[in-house]
Amino acid sequence: MEEENRLSRMPPSRILIVEDDPLLRKVFVRMLRGAGHEVVEAANGVLALEALDEHSFDAIITDIGMPQLSGTELLRAVRQTDLDVPVVMVTGDPSLESVTQAIEYGALDYLVKPVAMQLLREKVARAIRLGHLARCKREAMHAAGDGLGPGDRAGLEATFTRAMRTLRSAFQPIVRTDGTTFGHEAFLRSNDPDLPLPGVVVDAAQKLGRLGELGRRMRALATAPVAASEDSGDLFVNLHPRDLFDPELLAAGSPLLGIASRVVLEITERAPLDHMGDVRSRVSELRERGFRLAVDDLGAGYAGLTSFAMLSPEIAKLDLTLVRGIDKSDIKQKIVGSMARLCRDLGMLIVAEGVETDHELQAVTHLGCDLVQGFLLARPGTAFPAVHWPTH
Repeated sequence: MEEENRLSRMPPSRILIVEDDPLLRKVFVRMLRGAGHEVVEAANGVLALEALDEHSFDAIITDIGMPQLSGTELLRAVRQTDLDVPVVMVTGDPSLESVTQAIEYGALDYLVKPVAMQLLREKVARAIRLGHLARCKREAMHAAGDGLGPGDRAGLEATFTRAMRTLRSAFQPIVRTDGTTFGHEAFLRSNDPDLPLPGVVVDAAQKLGRLGELGRRMRALATAPVAASEDSGDLFVNLHPRDLFDPELLAAGSPLLGIASRVVLEITERAPLDHMGDVRSRVSELRERGFRLAVDDLGAGYAGLTSFAMLSPEIAKLDLTLVRGIDKSDIKQKIVGSMARLCRDLGMLIVAEGVETDHELQAVTHLGCDLVQGFLLARPGTAFPAVHWPTH
């Protein structure tokens, strides 16, 4: 009785019922309307999509096995436009593989036919509340300026696909110690509100198995402005270790291949190379075509000599945690000074990234860093930001 009273206090909500069995659909509609909800019914997935074009819903109840468009396919289509609406699946066979797939793609729950009406009512009430909570959470995260990715695979696929259409490159100068521009690093940027941060976009690509697609898109975006401007210097492009083996890097017509002599491929020290295949052979191929390599995030991530032994980089980039506050840390100064000397002995240039103050700039140049990068000199921006080199 307490549960029934609590449910009766729920505000009216709009529910979409998608069921190809007309008798069962009629029962569902009657029961939910009797509970005070506005109910829209659809006899199949195609009609459901039409209803979704006309209305927003607080919950969707859909059969899994339907002609033309299955419940799982409908769920994936729903997530193209609504990341938070809860979807409850109904099936006559709980052993169906599609039930597992539906849960993976973000179905909130499922019901087995024949459906007990009280159970349906309880599931709908819970779905509505959770849907409202999800929307509130997303609004709170957006208000705080943080990206909140979708919590299910279908939503993640839809959001990532949308984010791919908003991707752009931002460029930050890498500067010699005399204030002249050596080149620019290209950074990933997204205008999608649900995947606004570069790390979130990369995480989504990794979860979806679409890192290669993301890497190819970013390389194409980064290449065009640099190829059109000889004065921009070299282009530093971040690669996930897996991207080293992307056939597109050396394929005819590859954007980067056309300017390979001006390209530095940055491989992070934060990801292991040990299980990536024959890295040395691949590196030799890349060098034969004109590319140079850099080890990024030196001093963070994986320790040891693996990345240097496999890559033999021409350039090493200090992790910004070593540069931040280096003017106040004797330990950091000792480490960076030693790294700079060792890199010089190995014929490598060393880049201090993350320079934000005059004192940090003075420290890294005094310690022997060849190149500097950071907000003090220029923030990442459209091609190409002006360098503000301190004059004092």
